Amino acid sequence: MHQRPDTEDLLAAVALFLREQAIPQLPGHAAYHARVAANMVDIVRRQLQLAPAADAQERQRLRTLLQADGSLAELNALLCERIADGRINLQTPGLPAHLWQSTLDKLAVDQPSYASYRRAKEA
Repeated sequence: MHQRPDTEDLLAAVALFLREQAIPQLPGHAAYHARVAANMVDIVRRQLQLAPAADAQERQRLRTLLQADGSLAELNALLCERIADGRINLQTPGLPAHLWQSTLDKLAVDQPSYASYRRAKEA
């Protein structure tokens, strides 16, 4: 049985506390570090929400692109190897789309307010 608060709720509460309670009461340098900490908590929360599905989709795209199997790390290493030795390049069917989707998935976690990311998601 899964009960609230779950991990995402707890992380959201910590970020909210930092932003609304702690930061206004802290002097400049400490407030800056508290904002950084709140941003890190938000990144971890988005990683928990988004990364499992994005990683699974990335792994599947790599399996198709490389015609190989392995962990996500292994497949990414193989992709890098094949790009480095010239077996795969931007003319390889599926590579540009894979790289673009992987970039969007990373931005969704790390920088969802990035203007170019928002424009790409709207398009």
